[in-house]
Amino acid sequence: MKNKNILVTGAAGFIGYHLCEKLIKLGHNVVGLDNINDYYDVNLKFARLNELGISKENIKENKVVNSNLHGDQLRFIKMNLEDQINLPILFEEQDFDVVCNLAAQAGVRYSIEKPMKYVESNIVGFANLLECVRHNKIRKLVYASSSSVYGLNEKTPFNTDDNVDNPISMYAATKKSNELMAHTYSHLFKIETIGLRFFTVYGPWGRPDMAMFLFTDAILNNKPIKVFNEGNLSRDFTYIDDIVEGVVATLLTERKEMKKYSLYNIGNSEPVKLMRFIEAIEKATGKAAVKEMCPMQPGDVERTWADTTSLYNDYGYKPENNINKGVANFVTWYKEYYK
Repeated sequence: MKNKNILVTGAAGFIGYHLCEKLIKLGHNVVGLDNINDYYDVNLKFARLNELGISKENIKENKVVNSNLHGDQLRFIKMNLEDQINLPILFEEQDFDVVCNLAAQAGVRYSIEKPMKYVESNIVGFANLLECVRHNKIRKLVYASSSSVYGLNEKTPFNTDDNVDNPISMYAATKKSNELMAHTYSHLFKIETIGLRFFTVYGPWGRPDMAMFLFTDAILNNKPIKVFNEGNLSRDFTYIDDIVEGVVATLLTERKEMKKYSLYNIGNSEPVKLMRFIEAIEKATGKAAVKEMCPMQPGDVERTWADTTSLYNDYGYKPENNINKGVANFVTWYKEYYK
């Protein structure tokens, strides 16, 4: 397989950072893009980029810079996806073989407070990206969708054939919109689009707004943790290394029978009860959690559970990391990072 020239959007994000690391190790050329917004601590985003050899001092708006560690094999540009002037210029200059879109305004609960941020980034930005892919004749786009599109579906495990017409957050609605937009471009312009519905990703360098981070931070600092729905929640927690393996497979595998439009669940396929998850953090930290029981939050769902059969059948996807190992790895990273 020849080395590819790959655009990874959301490169300063949790999944994007790990994906860039993996693609570099595999010998591919990567351009990472991110607007480095302040939805959560930008210092964590800059620290991830620094791990890739992109120093904060070198980053300039709308300008491609080389990695100090990897040279021009890994380059970075600070840019908004919705920038209809500079994004097309980037595509014209870089000659990408494949695009992986992980850039999005994240967060279910925040989308209830700031819906327009989700429209700008997740819908306008994605439409702009699709146009760039189309006009530069790029044949494959892999993009992040979300398990949140399943809304209040009661049938489990969640299957990509299930009806997802009932989102219960603006974030979910924008992700469902992305899938519809991708379908349109696949149909009209013969672009292969692959949507990945991520299920609760966790691991080192994870987002500070996610339960893994919030719980670990609170327990280590002797603060109470908020346990929503009185603890009656379960999540298909998926370790970052397993997620990256799945994304890489969809990005790089050339299928004999190519479907122009595909959707896959990418999860662990083993839901974990919230209280069991908390126990794993207590074990890894060696400290007991002080639990503050709270009611269900708006936009939240009781459980998620991924049916990943089609991703296994088409790409051999098989997660290998259990919750105890994954949580221990996160806690180790957290202690080192925050000293």
